[in-house]
Amino acid sequence: MSVKAAFAVPHPPMLLPEIGRGQERKVNETLKAYDKIALEIAELRPETILLISPHSVLYADYIHISPGKGASGDFLKFGEDSVSFRVDYDEELVSEITALTAEQGIYAGTLGEKQKTLDHGTMVPLYFINKRYTDYKLIRISISGLSPREHYAFGRCVQEAVRSLARDVVVVASGDLSHCLSEEGPYHYTEEGPEFDRIVVEALQKGDFLTLLRLEEGFCQLAGECGLRSFLIMAGILDGLAVEPAMLSYEGPFGVGYAVASFHVKGEDPSRQYEEIFEREELDHLAQRKAGEDELVQLARLSLEHYLKERKELSHTPPLSDEWKNRRAGVFVSLKKDGKLRGCIGTTGPTTGSIAEEIIQNAVSAGVGDPRFEPVRPEELSRLVYSVDVLGDSEPIASKDMLDPARYGIIVESGRKKALLLPNLDGIKTIDQQLAVVLQKAGIGADENYTMRRFEVVRHL
Repeated sequence: MSVKAAFAVPHPPMLLPEIGRGQERKVNETLKAYDKIALEIAELRPETILLISPHSVLYADYIHISPGKGASGDFLKFGEDSVSFRVDYDEELVSEITALTAEQGIYAGTLGEKQKTLDHGTMVPLYFINKRYTDYKLIRISISGLSPREHYAFGRCVQEAVRSLARDVVVVASGDLSHCLSEEGPYHYTEEGPEFDRIVVEALQKGDFLTLLRLEEGFCQLAGECGLRSFLIMAGILDGLAVEPAMLSYEGPFGVGYAVASFHVKGEDPSRQYEEIFEREELDHLAQRKAGEDELVQLARLSLEHYLKERKELSHTPPLSDEWKNRRAGVFVSLKKDGKLRGCIGTTGPTTGSIAEEIIQNAVSAGVGDPRFEPVRPEELSRLVYSVDVLGDSEPIASKDMLDPARYGIIVESGRKKALLLPNLDGIKTIDQQLAVVLQKAGIGADENYTMRRFEVVRHL
């Protein structure tokens, strides 16, 4: 008794004829694939279906599992009131999962449910499954803003809970692919959209979950993806298991990628313990990067590590080029962990006697003083990647046409409202994107009067 199979599925409500009203015929291959997996689930007769939805309760730093005896839902917000659902939750397995996640230090559980009704990411798959099989209990799992690796680790914990209770389960990972396949889609076309779908479809077709773990956050953001973290939890649940993968369909006629794939479990396969492989790769990468850090990045790392160990700021600088000890400038220090921003604090102009002192001050602030993040913990230090941006002088500009997000940072100001955005950031490729982000950061409306300044930086890695 264990995980019998897993399925990756899309969740557009228009797949339902009651909502699509004929539009669903444009994705007929998806409909046929959905019916095929519903029949396969009926043959497997699982006690519990573990359904992962990106549209359930969403937190930045916590994977939510729906609590209670059950829930209901309908498609009223999509203009259809004739289709509704009522499900019973597997409370015993939910309890086992939450206990194990607590033991293993994974940020997941049943706390803070803001919306109890079922979401469309859950109901669309159930619409097709219920036509063929209804004798199951459900567990509804969300995704979060945690890293891809943390979602995979959560999935491994779920597998352990399933084994401990000897449940027969099937996993359904609900998620669309890119939303940027064409200008007719919900988002504007990006070249990353089709490329993301190509990579993910090929990985699902081969059962190559390591490729999913390796995808970079910035690339995925530009692709406008939806379901990657759902698929990664699924992959974690299948960690170390031999699977028979099959890509049943892929379509994207509405500017959104819809993939249906199945993974039937055939036994154990230690070579597919992908988190361990990924961890080794990451540690090797971090070691190589650390060995190649320039002296300013080394100073930033030393400053934060010293502060967290000694609880006081570094009082002296290690040997440095005279330029950094004598010149003054604004400096930003950025920290990343597992490819995601972990802290970033800087000064638009010099506030200390030298660039070196500016780095010492801002490295500590990035680690423990960025209000967007919890303070860095000592056990995280070995996984941090640092960068240091030394700012040049800013100059006023009269038009956004004088910007270039790859070359220039921008400062906007309106009265007391002011914000700065560094150049060459992940996910920002156009001037309009850069301007929209910095205005939002400053709290300045697009219709307000504001001034702009641009500046260049020297980025140290």
